[in-house]
This record gives sequence, C-alpha cells and structure tokens, in this order.
Amino acid sequence: MQISPWDKRNARDRERLLKRDAVLQVAVRSFNEKGFNATSLDDVAESLNVTKPTLYRYFSSKDEILFECVRLGLEGLQNAAASVERRGGDGMERLKALIRDYAMLMTQDFGMCITRTSDHELSPESRMKFRSMKREVDATIREVIEDGIRDGSIAAGDVRMMAFTVTGALNWIARWYEPGRELSPEQIAERCLATLVGGLAPRSGAEG
Repeated sequence: MQISPWDKRNARDRERLLKRDAVLQVAVRSFNEKGFNATSLDDVAESLNVTKPTLYRYFSSKDEILFECVRLGLEGLQNAAASVERRGGDGMERLKALIRDYAMLMTQDFGMCITRTSDHELSPESRMKFRSMKREVDATIREVIEDGIRDGSIAAGDVRMMAFTVTGALNWIARWYEPGRELSPEQIAERCLATLVGGLAPRSGAEG
C-alpha cells in the first residue's frame, strides 16, 4: 500500500504546533512571574534548551508571543460566554455559570496573562485587537445582566457599573492567585461566585 505524502505533512504540522505551544507555555509563565519587559527571548530559549533563532521559526517577535498569550486567554473567556449562552436559563443562572468559568480561567496561565499584561506593553496593532476582544467579553456580560434585570432574576441597577464590578473582582484573582496555596481554583470560583451573586440578587421586601 502506498503511503500518502500528506500523512508526513500532517505529522510535521502537528510537530510544529506542539513546539509552538511549548514556546507559549514557557513564555506565558515567565510573563506572569517576571513581567513582559523582564522576560527575554534568550530566557525562553534557554528554558526550552534551544537557541534564540529557533524561536523565530514560530514567532516573529516577543510582542507576537505576548499577544498570542493574551489572545488565548481572551478566547477562553469568549468560549465560556458562548457556552453559557448555549446553555440557556434566566439571567442570573447564566451569570453564575459565566462568573464560575471566568474565575477558573483567571487561575490559569493564559487567563492570568490578560490581567498581568498592560496595554502599553503591546504594539499598537496588537493593543487594538486586545481591546476589541476585551470589549466583546464585556458586552456579553452586560447582555446577561440586562437579561437578568428584565426577567427579575437580577436586581435592577446600573448595568455598566455592575459589569465593571464583576469583571474587576474576577480579573483581580489573576493578581493574587498562587497555585498550590490554601484554596483550589474550584474553591476560589465558588467563593467569588457567592460573594458577587449576593450583591446582585433581588432584595425581598422593602429596605428601611
């Protein structure tokens, strides 16, 4: 039986993707721990036991590596939002699911990179894409909150401020979370969920 040459090409493509992913995994951990400016491509290459020119087979610059790291993190948030919308339910049920998924992502390398990366560290072109993706995530959260207010599962309020409060609290997880400490990612997600939902749930009876 003749072996198709396309099989070899697919194998090479898979190998290239695996090596590219390895570069991203090493780079994102260094960006998160040391910061973008303090991380050099020499550091990344040394960690992978390759030469610096080898990295340029997969990425054209350190900026491209950084953008790909934050893009993967934001893509995870977009996927979480899309999953919540497919799941259905009232506004509060969908918001709970989104908060839980968002919190979990903020304990993962690419999710943490979103918060630990300052806009000015990206090139102007990458910065525009970064901000555009963040706006999409924010817009989805606002839509879920608006739906919850309409169906009565979320207390009426300033939707913009509510969304900012939720995302601000969740993003900050990436600043203080350290793997292996007292709380697991799942416990962090559940406790953040309980705290945030408590402030968004409708109040019963009149306050006085």
